[in-house]
Amino acid sequence: MLTLVRTARRKPLTFSFTFLLFLAATAASIVFSARADESPEAPAPAPPPPQVQVETIEPQKIRIWHDFSGRLAAVDFVEIRPRVGGTITQVLFEEGSIVAKGDGLFVIDPRPYQAELDMAIAELESAKSRAHLAKDELSRLEGLLAKKAVSKSIYEAAQNDHKVAVAAIHGAEASIQRARLNLEYAHIHAPVSGRISRAEITQGNVIEAGPNAPVLATVVSNDSIYAEFDVSEQAYLKLARSNRQETLPVRLTLGEDNETFYRGELVAFDNRIDTRSGTIRARALFANADGLLVPGMYAGVRVGEATEEEVLLVDDRAVGTNQDQKFVMVVDPNGLVTYREVRLGRFIDGRRLVLDGLKSGDRVMVNSLQRVRPGMTVEPLEIESSDTGELAAN
Repeated sequence: MLTLVRTARRKPLTFSFTFLLFLAATAASIVFSARADESPEAPAPAPPPPQVQVETIEPQKIRIWHDFSGRLAAVDFVEIRPRVGGTITQVLFEEGSIVAKGDGLFVIDPRPYQAELDMAIAELESAKSRAHLAKDELSRLEGLLAKKAVSKSIYEAAQNDHKVAVAAIHGAEASIQRARLNLEYAHIHAPVSGRISRAEITQGNVIEAGPNAPVLATVVSNDSIYAEFDVSEQAYLKLARSNRQETLPVRLTLGEDNETFYRGELVAFDNRIDTRSGTIRARALFANADGLLVPGMYAGVRVGEATEEEVLLVDDRAVGTNQDQKFVMVVDPNGLVTYREVRLGRFIDGRRLVLDGLKSGDRVMVNSLQRVRPGMTVEPLEIESSDTGELAAN
């Protein structure tokens, strides 16, 4: 019995140890299998290409405008000066008012000139009377000369007296005309329509006529006005040739207000170029219906070419500078960025005129010039041309 009991107690010990060994071996096998099944670490996915805005370059039909600076000048400017002397008895206008051609401005005491006219009329009547008497005497002597009752010398003297009397009539008539003119000059009228200045010499002052006659007031026309500005020699050649075929449109702006403008037309160029500045003076005419344009004002003048042209324009934001060379980034259909040197012209409302380097259909990158390099692949986002600024044609 004792032997049996000992044997029964060893069997459970043997089973437990064997089971533990089995579990350890199984765990090691699982760990080894897990490590064997592990693969090498996968590479990180590539970042997506950067997004950039592009604009497709297309020909645009616009009118090219040339900008100048100038001054306004009156079409008609008149200094009112007296043509007869005397005392100013009336001033018939208000300072700064609008006067029409023929309106009365000043009255110089007309009584001395009325008296001269009356005297000239009386002299005419006297001359006519003397001429009538001389004519009768000449007729009487003609009959006597035919009968040889009077000498020829007496007859010739009568002829001369008649001629003198007739000449006296003409002289009296001329005196009347002069007296009437002086009387008319005593009433000073506006020679042109426009805005009048203040009265430089007021009522009660005595003035004199002649070369040193004082300026009584000035009148400037206000229904239209000139803009005078200097044009470079190259611009002159282009505009003058176009102006021969068609009237060139002109726009005028005042100060900082570029939204309000006056329409006009180019009238003429001067007859010579200033050798010191290399420019020629041009003149454009504008209507001044509201009367706001005043001679001497500073004005901006834009002269448009006669016809519209098809040109390529690129947004100025798309243009980079490499030393003295201008360039843009062009994106091909595959999104590949290429470097393109360009030759550009003048600014046109925030855009640049393309002279060389781009063609119709090119997609030009308008942003991200600092972070995109040639040879990179990008994701282009197309924008409309209208998003980049209003064109001069509009």
